[in-house]
Amino acid sequence: MSVRVRFAPSPTGLLHVGNARVALVNWLHARANGGSFLLRLDDTDTERGTDEFARAIEVDLRWLGLEWDAFVRQSDRMERYRDAFERLTAAGRLYACYETPEELAFKRRRQMARGEPPRYDRAGLSMTGEERARYEAAGHEPYWRFLLDDGDVAWTDIIRGPVRFEGRHLSDPVLFRADARPLYTLCSVVDDIDLGITHVIRGEDHVANTAVQLQLASALGADPAAFAFAHMPLLADPSGAPLSKRLGSLSLRQLRDEGVEALALAALLARIGTPDPVEAVSGLDALLPGFDLARYGRATPRFDRDELGRLDAALLQRTPFEAVEPRLRDMGMGDFGPGLWLAVRGNIATLPEAGDWYRICRSDVEIEREDHAFLAETAVLLPPEPWDAETWAAWTGKVRETTGRKGRNLFRPLRLALTGREHGPEMSALLPEIGRRRALARLVGREPLPVTAAEGGVVVPLERKKT
Repeated sequence: MSVRVRFAPSPTGLLHVGNARVALVNWLHARANGGSFLLRLDDTDTERGTDEFARAIEVDLRWLGLEWDAFVRQSDRMERYRDAFERLTAAGRLYACYETPEELAFKRRRQMARGEPPRYDRAGLSMTGEERARYEAAGHEPYWRFLLDDGDVAWTDIIRGPVRFEGRHLSDPVLFRADARPLYTLCSVVDDIDLGITHVIRGEDHVANTAVQLQLASALGADPAAFAFAHMPLLADPSGAPLSKRLGSLSLRQLRDEGVEALALAALLARIGTPDPVEAVSGLDALLPGFDLARYGRATPRFDRDELGRLDAALLQRTPFEAVEPRLRDMGMGDFGPGLWLAVRGNIATLPEAGDWYRICRSDVEIEREDHAFLAETAVLLPPEPWDAETWAAWTGKVRETTGRKGRNLFRPLRLALTGREHGPEMSALLPEIGRRRALARLVGREPLPVTAAEGGVVVPLERKKT
């Protein structure tokens, strides 16, 4: 059977890097095996789910480069869940329960106080008609639980290896709420069966769900052996603390707004947790050779923003101008130009940082100057345009001969006057992008006035013209 995987987020919040890693690994597994990648929105939680979050999920996945082969919404499949309800009820695997949340909480506290696992006591199975009538008279509609077998549930996980649960320690899950709404456990299994999912790749927080869902799949007539499972360890921050989608700084939207390169993020998420090197790649397809779910270990991988920043910078350094031109134009830098890009791309960690150098080279910014007398001498020595990559060396050579300065005493005040920065791109590449008019203005401390003559290689403003 052809590989078919699914990424199934709930539209109850923004995707964060942990979600993105699961989506990416599903996509890579499908593409590496000639299979298909399905996006399924688990949108039955109408209290917390929103259309805005649903749209954001699609935007974030496309930004990451993950196009899907099929798209499904659980909200469109309610008839299939009602059919499953009828089948499970007829098979004697669903039973009605009436306890209130407060009553259930009290039972759990008593079990835990006795050192027992918080497992539902199946009181709903033994309720009398009189007890049911009393609950219903008080306005309580039944919710429905799935009756689990007490036998063991076992499978070989692609990442975790052999996994076994004792059925007698599992709690009968709620499949339908009192308002008849189906819950995740049921919907997920029905969808995986109907949609022909072959591999369920998700976080290790779902391991216990898998034990329940294998029994449920069997009760619905499916072969549990038809599904392969891979439960990935959850990402942690550099300190080892769990990540959360409540941390807005790690949402894909926030990372995108900060200018993080999608390909850099993908390269990091695809490789952390494996023995493979984390390195910048030329495209998502470059992550496919040698991809194997079994290469992911069980140790908790740590997501480091500093490492992401290094990948970002490495990726930008090898990116041609044509690849970033549309984005620069969208940022209002339509006349950026390939020369300026070649000059600055080695000195930026994110694309928005290129805007700083764009303003330095394309705008008449005010820069605080030092060593005014020296700068005035250098202004007289500015050669006429056109300028190229040799102009900086020729000009500073003349300045050295004229003033006797060299090394830091020569280059630092010039860089500061022309860029306002102690460090940055090579001045030989940057000077032609700044241009003579702006360079002269920054050296003399004001915008040059209209010119009438050129003397000694420097254009002389009208009010300073020699007589």
